[in-house]
Amino acid sequence: MSDKNNKALKPGWRRVKFGDVVRLSKARSQDPLADGFDRYVGLEHLEPGDLRIRSWGNVADGVTFTSVFQPGQVLFGKRRAYQRKVAVADFSGVCSGDIYVLETKDAQVLLPELLPFICQTDAFFDHAVGTSAGSLSPRTNWTSLADFEFALPPIEEQAELVEVLRATESTIEAETNAVEISRVTRSALVEDALAANFSPEVAKPLGTYLTDLSYGSSSRSSYEEKGYPILRIPNVLRGRVDYSDLQHIELNDTEYERLALRKGDVLLVRTNGNPQYVGRSVVIHHLHEKTVYASYLIRIRCDDSTLRPAFLAEFLNAPTTRQRLRGEVKSSAGNYNINIAGIRKQPICAPNVVDQDALLLKLKDLDGAIEVLEARASAAKAIKKQLFAEMWGA
Repeated sequence: MSDKNNKALKPGWRRVKFGDVVRLSKARSQDPLADGFDRYVGLEHLEPGDLRIRSWGNVADGVTFTSVFQPGQVLFGKRRAYQRKVAVADFSGVCSGDIYVLETKDAQVLLPELLPFICQTDAFFDHAVGTSAGSLSPRTNWTSLADFEFALPPIEEQAELVEVLRATESTIEAETNAVEISRVTRSALVEDALAANFSPEVAKPLGTYLTDLSYGSSSRSSYEEKGYPILRIPNVLRGRVDYSDLQHIELNDTEYERLALRKGDVLLVRTNGNPQYVGRSVVIHHLHEKTVYASYLIRIRCDDSTLRPAFLAEFLNAPTTRQRLRGEVKSSAGNYNINIAGIRKQPICAPNVVDQDALLLKLKDLDGAIEVLEARASAAKAIKKQLFAEMWGA
């Protein structure tokens, strides 16, 4: 949105500096609880691309933050600005010193409702990132942000623009909420099926149904397209196999036969620096070519006549199973690990395969609906981005 390209301004528009129309709030509270503030917001509570604050901490639990924000003010994450964290407060509280609290100086010059959208443009983030200093945790500063230049429309056009952008934002939020509700419904569907069939007296160790558990290759892989494609942790974290970021590895025939993947294999994350990732699983529904897997994954095979691979993946990813698996996770040298023995011992009451197939069919239909909702949300975000481009060429 910075007019470095010297494009002609639209009639009635003018160039302004961010600091000429926006003020950095310096309101502080040394004792937030005594001053009546119940909630605090840290960078971890702001989601990239989401203008709503959907989570927060309780001041009563203890906090050292002193920056005060009020409803309607804009919160901008100045640390690691590339994370694109901007939100509009709909409640009062205190926030981290790594968050700037912004407001317009004069609502007759810049509408407060337009400010968060200006802060979401690529040009604003590019400026913030470009003026950040520090290697491990880069931060921009107010002086630099205040120098950011952009084209400001007349107040009447601002009101029209806000109306369009708000409508687009409402569509994005509605579709995003629908996706989240669908995911919660999906998770509950799996949990209900597992709970309805579970009885501690008749539960069997998961290993009873398994025919193989094997660790992957620890040999070095690379992006050079030599040898076999290899699946790594980034390829399996999103609930499905992602083939867009593949590395390759050179193996002899014996090594390949030991590590070869096939349809119906389940891959489980066994080692990661984030304990929340350990135990995440994905079933392989298809393979583009001969493919192997890396050492931080475990390949699991089961007897399809008693336990469907897709049902196994659902069982492993279910919150109750993940909670039990966390009891098997050990930490070492900054990593968290689970071993084959810890997986084998997990108790399961597998429904008959007819019931498994029925559940999997329901989940497939629900996944299809979720994909449609995600596509709609993505389309709405694309429209918003196009609006930014039309308004500011950014």
